[in-house]
Formats: sequence, structure tokens, C-alpha cells
Amino acid sequence: MTETATGVQVRELKELADLEAVYQLFHSIWRPDPHNPPVTTDLLRAMSKAGSYVGGAYDNGQLVGACVGFFGAPSELTLHSHVAGVSREARGRSVGFALKLHQREWALERGLTAIEWTFDPLIRRNAYFNLIKLGARPTQYLQNFYGQMRDEINGADESDRLLVRWQLDEPVGGIELPAATIALGRGDDGRPVRTELPTTGPVAIAVPNDVEALRATDFAAAKEWRLAVRDVLGGLLADGGRVTGFDRTGWYVVEREGMA
Repeated sequence: MTETATGVQVRELKELADLEAVYQLFHSIWRPDPHNPPVTTDLLRAMSKAGSYVGGAYDNGQLVGACVGFFGAPSELTLHSHVAGVSREARGRSVGFALKLHQREWALERGLTAIEWTFDPLIRRNAYFNLIKLGARPTQYLQNFYGQMRDEINGADESDRLLVRWQLDEPVGGIELPAATIALGRGDDGRPVRTELPTTGPVAIAVPNDVEALRATDFAAAKEWRLAVRDVLGGLLADGGRVTGFDRTGWYVVEREGMA
């Protein structure tokens, strides 16, 4: 078990009761369609037995966060971190950071060199956490990757994701944000505003202030953001662009090959 600066203890989970607690925690976070839970207890049991990663963060004996991953290709080098979540009560205490550092240590002990995972590019706190606090790098934009997930967080939105790669032989932490020209901004009404892509220099792509709230209050606007970010950010990555920064206020910075 690892004691962290956040006051939680993080450890690998193998016992059936612990794995059932992970299932219940994830259910309380996502509140999914009963036919489509993020994971099931029997799957967690099989993954743990097969040597995959299941980690839990505890506060005074209570499970407040968990992370699950399995080996990816090439399996001797890469871990795919499939799902991670923190209880509402424990958010803002860097529990997710503690879990990822534990997962990183676990992977390094097994000779792995990278961890990959996906996240919703519209959720800016997750983008900041993944790209700046951890230092993972986006490698691919995945359109509607999981299909409609039908849970409380995703609602009826399409499940576009950024695939990121965290190189374990590099320092933890992200990169400074370079100056950039806006390619997708926010209008006064909170909706996306597209501009013509510049021919030179880095470009900035905005995301909504709070897409989860927007899905509940104005789904049409949330959908508009999904399509705009898919078109601009996804298009740039498909053309060989690289995300080279992210600002806490919700801006991706992308550079393309040949841009000066």
C-alpha cells in the first residue's frame, strides 16, 4: 500500500470484496444504463487474475477512487488504462493524481514504458489533468469511440475521445503553452465560433466551460461543440498535427508539420 500526500492510501486490489467495491463505486459515479456498466465484478476478477492492473484509493478505509487497466500492444511495453473514477466526495483532493502515480509505479516495476488511455476532449479539467499535470500526449482523435454510453455523465452525446500516451521514461508534468492563433473560439452566447485556419503558426481550439452541465441544460449547444471540436481538433490531428499545450481556461494548442 502506498501512502500519498493527499492522505489516501493506494493499493492494488485482488480480493473479490474489493473488486465488488470498485464496481459499486463506478456505478455511483457514472450511474449507467443497467445493461452497460463501465466494468463488472466478474470482469475485474478475471483481469486481476490475469495480471492486469486494478488499483484503489482509500480514505479511512473507504474506497474513494479506482483505476483499471490491461496490457496493450505491444503487451510487454504498454498498459491501456481503461477506466478511472473518483467519488464526488473526494474530488478536488488529487486522488486521481495519486492513482495515476501508483499505476505508473506498478507499470515501471513490470518493465513497461508507456500507459495509454482515452478521455473526452470536451471536458477541460480532464484535458488539463492528463496533458499538463501528468504530461500525457494525444496521439489520435477517435470519433464516437464507444458509441452512445447512456450514463449520467455522457448522456446521449456521442463518445468522441482523445487517445493519449504517457511515456514513463519522461518526467511527470506537461509543457508550457505557446502563443497561438484562435481557430475555434467561444462566442458571447457560449457556442463555438470557427475562424479560418491560419497558414502558419500554432492554432488554439477552445472547449466549452462545462460540457457536462451544458448537456443537461442545452443539449443542442453541447452537440454543436462536439461536432466543432471533432472537425477542427480531429481534423488537425488526422493531418499530422500535434497537441503541444493546453490552458486551464480551456484551450488546446496544436502545431502542424511545416508550420513555423
